[in-house]
Amino acid sequence: MIADGSRTQFFTQYAQAGLLGRIPLYSTFSVDALNLPVIGGLVEGSLLTQSWDAGLDNAVNKRFVEDFRRKYGRVPSFYAAQAYDAANLIRSAVEAVSGDLSNREGMRAAMRKAAFDSVRGGFRYGRNHFPIQNFYLNEVVRNADGTFATRVVETIYTDHVDPYVDACPMQW
Repeated sequence: MIADGSRTQFFTQYAQAGLLGRIPLYSTFSVDALNLPVIGGLVEGSLLTQSWDAGLDNAVNKRFVEDFRRKYGRVPSFYAAQAYDAANLIRSAVEAVSGDLSNREGMRAAMRKAAFDSVRGGFRYGRNHFPIQNFYLNEVVRNADGTFATRVVETIYTDHVDPYVDACPMQW
């Protein structure tokens, strides 16, 4: 598995500096299913935040993770989950305008509604076009088979709204 060298180097150097096990490691968007097979031992027990995890307990996510594993032989990354949601968002808008892509205003209105089942669970947009969604505290764990994964420790934000929503000029 090829991983982004800059992301793996940080964790390697963190361990080489003697910090592993001495100073807690917190990250966001640095540890994922793509580099976890390479850096798992270097980040075991570390905590990270995300708006998605492969273990989220909703029907859409379970189906997505199962289908992805079957097709690609690995756990999907956060980026794959976002891409899946984006495709379903677009699909919902196309269906809302009965396939009439020339109906741009209808497409925009349908996309604003975000009327699709997200792998993230509840999902909608705020006035400034940022998602309103949950955020989770995840921990890197070693599975019984020796592989590494993340698991949700707790929900740290429920229906989180961008704190700068009122300052953003991009409102609808």
